[in-house]
Amino acid sequence: MRVLFALGGVFLVVGVIWLGQGVGLIGGSFMTGETVWTVIGGACILVGAYLVRVGFRWRQAASLDEEE
Repeated sequence: MRVLFALGGVFLVVGVIWLGQGVGLIGGSFMTGETVWTVIGGACILVGAYLVRVGFRWRQAASLDEEE
């Protein structure tokens, strides 16, 4: 579960940075203003959110199993 949270967090952070660079909010890189990085960043955010969500579900399922 912790691995899912860690990977999800990394994907979320990297996705936000790449999205910001692709949109032009974060400058100073070859990625600044490039649409492809906006799309890649958005995809990373979606993957990260999915991994965190799966981690929460597994944690809830594990806590329910322990209660029984």
